[in-house]
Amino acid sequence: MTLPRWSFPVIGAVVVGGVVAGAAATPAAESQVTFSEHVAPIVFANCTSCHRPGEAAPFSLLNYRDARPLAKAIASATASRVMPPWKAGPSDYAFDNARRLTDDQIATIQKWVADGAPEGDPSKAPALPRFTEGWQLGQPDLAVSMSEAFDVPATGPDVYRNFVVPLGLDRDVWVRAIDFRPSARTVVHHSLFFLDTTGAAREQDALDATPGFPGGMGGGRVVGQERGLAAILGNGNAQAQADGVARAAGLGGWALGGRAVELPSGLAFFVPKGSDLILSTHFHPSGKAEHEKSSVGLYFAPGPPTQAFTTIQLPPVFGVFEGLDIPAGQERYTITDSFVIPVDVRAFSVGAHAHYLGKEFTLKATLPDGTMKTLLAIGDWDFSWQERYRFKDFVSLPKGTRLDATVSYDNSAANKRNPSRPPVRVYWGEESNDEMGSIGLQVVAANRGELPQLQQAIAGHIRERAFSGPGLKQLLQRRAGRGRQ
Repeated sequence: MTLPRWSFPVIGAVVVGGVVAGAAATPAAESQVTFSEHVAPIVFANCTSCHRPGEAAPFSLLNYRDARPLAKAIASATASRVMPPWKAGPSDYAFDNARRLTDDQIATIQKWVADGAPEGDPSKAPALPRFTEGWQLGQPDLAVSMSEAFDVPATGPDVYRNFVVPLGLDRDVWVRAIDFRPSARTVVHHSLFFLDTTGAAREQDALDATPGFPGGMGGGRVVGQERGLAAILGNGNAQAQADGVARAAGLGGWALGGRAVELPSGLAFFVPKGSDLILSTHFHPSGKAEHEKSSVGLYFAPGPPTQAFTTIQLPPVFGVFEGLDIPAGQERYTITDSFVIPVDVRAFSVGAHAHYLGKEFTLKATLPDGTMKTLLAIGDWDFSWQERYRFKDFVSLPKGTRLDATVSYDNSAANKRNPSRPPVRVYWGEESNDEMGSIGLQVVAANRGELPQLQQAIAGHIRERAFSGPGLKQLLQRRAGRGRQ
């Protein structure tokens, strides 16, 4: 059984992470490095946001007493860049709030350990950062929670479950950011957020004796229902097709290692009055029974957005049409996809998704003049740390730009994250031990009236991949019980 993020006995001893802030200068080689004067500024700025009571990290780093027993582990984890958790490598466009220590900061920690990890003068330690307990972005305008906890078994297959959370809104609102707080972080792999204005989700929930309901709402699984495939491949709503799933209105989601969903200024999600929020959650049993009662915080925008946005996902629908069939022992199995952008766009974030066998991701843009730019490069994918990477500034991609996405997998025994020992053949699927993969680029149309043209092109690309690739046939065969031999 694959261990969850915070239950690993060895890695847990070397974990340290958080949010990057300012750099601390490396002391002169002849000077003694102390925790109070040199290391505490790095730890407090980069680690304590997660490493404090009530957060996801397995131990606190609030003072010298916390840090001293872990000094060598901290030095090892930071030198190897395992921590802080930031999987995106160098690209041609800077990311906002990059959790990546500078070389000087890493050298400072190394010298502190080499000097014997002394405390120094406690009066020289900086004050602890001020944190708003619970919510990453401060107190939300609206905070809601599941009405009752869901019991996650200690063992067994992954669980996909939808939970209805009434918002109680008596007016339409625009939402600029969403924060998600699971109460049992070790078993929540991800949760997708949807809106239901029809009451259908409440009806489905009422039919089930336990909290929530399986499947349904188009969000419980990536593809899930045959009606979802029909909407993608047919003449359904262009936005649903562009997003790659047939579903109720989506508000993004949260996954392991993720932060609050925060849109750039001028963008917002529309949330109509009377809406119910649906949390479509994927649980991965950890070996210990848990009781999960998620909470969500909504942050309102001051008014309607100035423009709409969409996602270009390559390959679409998390690679379901690619016919993923990864032989046991294969070190590099690769899928690719390309898309020519039909209008001028401005990109504001990018993210990737795969499971345990995922290894490398690249998304490159070839501009009309032939210039090639790297939008995302992940050289050592980790299923436990996946998030969206927001660009510091909007990235302008002119009409005719070609996007090229590559996703590779390592199904060998050398892959330390491979959940199967010895390796086994792996196909596309929604369970954690199955595989999928894609890169999603969020964009706005530079000319607002051209967004429908972009959405139609995305929908056409999805249909083309569906009918030209082997994945749809493979998926249907497996659902009929003939896929795995």
